[in-house]
Amino acid sequence: MMAGPGADDAGGGLARHIPVLLSEVLSALAPRPGETIVDGTFGAGGYTRALLEAGASVIATDRDPDAIAAGRALEAEAAGRLRLVEGPFSRLDALAGEPVDGVVLDIGVSSMQIDESERGFSFRRDGPLDMRMSSEGPSAADLVARLPEADLANLIYRFGEERRSRAVARAIVEARASAPIERTLQLADIVAKVVWAKPHEPHPATRTFQALRIAVNDELGELVRALEAAERLLKPGGRLVVVTFHSLEDRIVKNFLANRAKAAAGSRHMPSVVRAPTSFRLVARGAVEPGEAELARNPRARSAKLRAAERTEAPAHPGGDLASLLPPLPDPDTSRRR
Repeated sequence: MMAGPGADDAGGGLARHIPVLLSEVLSALAPRPGETIVDGTFGAGGYTRALLEAGASVIATDRDPDAIAAGRALEAEAAGRLRLVEGPFSRLDALAGEPVDGVVLDIGVSSMQIDESERGFSFRRDGPLDMRMSSEGPSAADLVARLPEADLANLIYRFGEERRSRAVARAIVEARASAPIERTLQLADIVAKVVWAKPHEPHPATRTFQALRIAVNDELGELVRALEAAERLLKPGGRLVVVTFHSLEDRIVKNFLANRAKAAAGSRHMPSVVRAPTSFRLVARGAVEPGEAELARNPRARSAKLRAAERTEAPAHPGGDLASLLPPLPDPDTSRRR
């Protein structure tokens, strides 16, 4: 994957696949011949190819069947050092089936998905309002058609951080009363009437499309479960590297690693808080961001952040303790249309 959902040029237009923060990812993973690395977000295969060139074996997963199909040629070329597995990265440990030396997750939407108008991710190229990565479950058109106005506004605010979410929701509800909203450019035009942007700013529909995509694919829930799966999967000394593209994702990764790397604190006056042993050591304090050279070469990288940690010998923490990080998501199948 490569594109940040907040990038204005991430909404359309064909682009050459450029893996984001590639040298930094390789530096953090430090792959060696004989090691096995999981690329949990295969996409167009940029990280996987670089890992293979470094001599490592790769287990690559993707929930998008088109990405897996497109990667079969690389799998054959790797002559046994690459195994492609279709499935969500929230099931990394089950999909990989063996302890590994490293895990890399690139949470940005794939350039292939953006560039194929029929997938419905682009607000610059007309296509069906779909946005499903696995082609299963409710589509973005379903959310737009079924959610009550208040739930739609909350979704756009929470997942898109759109300040004019109420105006956007109101415009959508008014428009759908006249005709179904089933095309990407149809929705983009509706949003553009109530959200204004200067020429150098992202497209007015950027945040609304981001919110719908996150909701359709349960991206934040998938991310939390993937982090927990990586914790169970990694060998002691194995590295976890995560590249995110907006604050919602980065906040989850930051808090997860802080939680797992935090030791019990105490003093002679106050006993230590009982905590599970630290399961990760931070590789570096703070996030790594693209340099000026990469930004000039690939503007889609401008919102990317990389965080990395090394697995300790402690057992994995019990799962499910990070659910509080996730804002509630309205269920389109139980919400009544207004």
